[in-house]
Amino acid sequence: MALLHCPECGHELAATAVACANCGRPTAPPVVEKRIPVVPVERREAFPTWAFIPIGLLAVILLAVIYLMVRESDDSANTNINVNVAGRRGTDPARTTTVPSSDTGSVTVPGDTTTTTVPGQTTTVPGTSTSVTVPAPDKGAVVINAKIAPTRGAPQPVRGARFYLLEDSVENLLSDAGIDPIEGNTLTGSLGLSIVYPDRYGDFSRAAMRAISSKAKHSGTSDSGGKASVAGVEPGSYYLFGMTKAGPGFALWNSPISIVAGDNVLNLSPQSVTEVR
Repeated sequence: MALLHCPECGHELAATAVACANCGRPTAPPVVEKRIPVVPVERREAFPTWAFIPIGLLAVILLAVIYLMVRESDDSANTNINVNVAGRRGTDPARTTTVPSSDTGSVTVPGDTTTTTVPGQTTTVPGTSTSVTVPAPDKGAVVINAKIAPTRGAPQPVRGARFYLLEDSVENLLSDAGIDPIEGNTLTGSLGLSIVYPDRYGDFSRAAMRAISSKAKHSGTSDSGGKASVAGVEPGSYYLFGMTKAGPGFALWNSPISIVAGDNVLNLSPQSVTEVR
């Protein structure tokens, strides 16, 4: 046990004594250790970093929604103009013209097929009170499809043949021009002979072609498929004339036709070849 000395008389006394047993002086009160509980201060953490991710996503979605709403509003404000062109096409009935037989044989041009665009095509612009009427063409476009029928074999397209639209028949044109036929032949037969024998009947051929060319309103040459095209034809009646050399003979077309404004397709039946012996 720990001993203490009285500060008054110096007598020894126990450390737990309340007063000195010798002089009665009270000892110093025991020091009581007072413990003050320390309350830990709660530390608040800063705003978590991961929270910025959903906030950023929400901001992007919100901006996208606003952009789509603005764009939809702009699109709905625009007016779409639809142009509807209404038209109708008519086709004249097929016509067959037979030329009386001559020394060169008969020429038949069946099925002059004419396609005509009827006037009155109207273009309407929605949302306005304006209508536009497309006028019908005032000229004709002619497509000629020609073939020859040789004495042997199948019909073949006419290649490199010159076709003319004349104001009169070729016989009348040559007769009016004062051109005499080759002895023993008609004027059309003489044309065929001049094609087969150009060296022998060159004078007749040149004179006849000058007369035909001077009276031709329009002309066109057939391609490898037998197709000849003529544009800008005034509607009216014409004579279709053409000829070509075929082996030891020739084929000749000379037939009246009618042309209307718009598209005209002339499908000529295969022309027989007249052989010269």
